[in-house]
Amino acid sequence: MALLAGKVAVVTGASRGIGRAIAEDLATHGAKVVINYNSSSAAAEEVVAAIQENGGEATAVQADVSQFEAAQKLIKTATDTYGQIDILVNNAGTTRDTLLMMMKEDQWDTVIDTNLKSVFNCCKAAVRPMVRKKQGGRIINISSVVALIGQGGQTNYAASKAGIIGFSKSLAKEIGSRNITVNVITPGFFPTALTEVLEDDVVSESKKLIPLGRWGKLPEVAYLVSFLASDKAAYITGQVISVDGGIAM
Repeated sequence: MALLAGKVAVVTGASRGIGRAIAEDLATHGAKVVINYNSSSAAAEEVVAAIQENGGEATAVQADVSQFEAAQKLIKTATDTYGQIDILVNNAGTTRDTLLMMMKEDQWDTVIDTNLKSVFNCCKAAVRPMVRKKQGGRIINISSVVALIGQGGQTNYAASKAGIIGFSKSLAKEIGSRNITVNVITPGFFPTALTEVLEDDVVSESKKLIPLGRWGKLPEVAYLVSFLASDKAAYITGQVISVDGGIAM
């Protein structure tokens, strides 16, 4: 039997990058996947098509998960469509990089809302149906290595991603008795829309800081998500696991 057969997963920000890799890997292991996106409808449908071509089941659902009601609707759509939710992967994120002295209030608010408030919104919506199902659940929140080591020009991003860690540890203690685990993954440097704007010399210099000497490959995060989402990880909760080539050790 497939690792995640019979499970239903919701992945936010799943139309591209790490989110897409996660969604596709979950589907490969047998999960039915809700592909959440905010504005990239065509990209989200590409993910659905790719999953279906490989024999999986998926559906795309638009929702700006930084908005409370939209997140509630996303989870409700998932449970209405598939009857349950077993796995929630909070991956939606954005950046508005600039030095603090230059940072505008809306650049702070946008990053905090998209990266951190969305995690609250989606967890708030998903926990109740997970509890009601009485079969446990898995919540996996995607943070960043920046939450652990900091980065100049990213005070807003670092704060949002560090907030995810504290939130997740607290939630893990709240709902552990319901057999719902909550874990955090902190990716390092990966080729995504958030990093493709970096200059070649910045990319080259970043690799010198990584003990393994390279950026990560998107499936290397997805593999860990699928493991944490499975019954094999039933005794792992409240943990922060870095997939970063060793840069934060």
